[in-house]
Amino acid sequence: MEDFHYNPHISVDCVIFGFDDQKINILLIKRKQSGKNVFALPGDLVQKGEDLDHAASRVLFELTGLQNLYLEQFKAFGSPDRIKDPVDIEWIKSIREHPEERVITIGYNSLVKVDGFEFTPSSFAEEVLWHPIEKPQKLAFDHNDIANTGWFMLREKIKREPMIAFSLLPEKFTLRQLQTLYEAIVGISLDKRNFRKRMLRNNFLVAMEERETGVSHKPAQYFRFDEDTYREDFARDQWFLF
Repeated sequence: MEDFHYNPHISVDCVIFGFDDQKINILLIKRKQSGKNVFALPGDLVQKGEDLDHAASRVLFELTGLQNLYLEQFKAFGSPDRIKDPVDIEWIKSIREHPEERVITIGYNSLVKVDGFEFTPSSFAEEVLWHPIEKPQKLAFDHNDIANTGWFMLREKIKREPMIAFSLLPEKFTLRQLQTLYEAIVGISLDKRNFRKRMLRNNFLVAMEERETGVSHKPAQYFRFDEDTYREDFARDQWFLF
């Protein structure tokens, strides 16, 4: 039996979401196939003897150039018909030595700020791009299902651990910025008055003496996130969210 350096049955797919101060985006790679652009999540097979978490970081780096991101495993996907589109079947046959093997993929997700990332596409990724999640995009294989599941599970986690959302804001922020972030996360418009009332009930939201400058509207007050207070309140279930 011929020996291969990878496991033909297990892969990892990375579902990376990025906030750009206005909306949530998803990280995609683009490959050229038969003169067409095919979009997909960054993913590939796991190497033999490789830890799954290490595989996710390695694959993300090899395809996009991104590294040192916190990746969290969220679900395994193993439907027998994961690969059924003729375009995907053609692609698999062109790059894998065992194209007929059933592959189970482990999904990893992450939520980051869009600022400061530089992509270096490599391997079969000809381009790496941020795509707004509000604009549906057909993805390869079952990647739409993986992406939607990853986003749903991440949103549910943010409801339990709002610190994840605050990590996307600058050190000082306005309630307007905070509401924009949460509207991007929940996908709907929120009542301004109710939102502010709820948020101001949280002890970890600390008002600052400083206000906005150089704006055309009434300068808004800045707030900061107090992580120590958050952890104390979180331990006592004293924080409030939607």
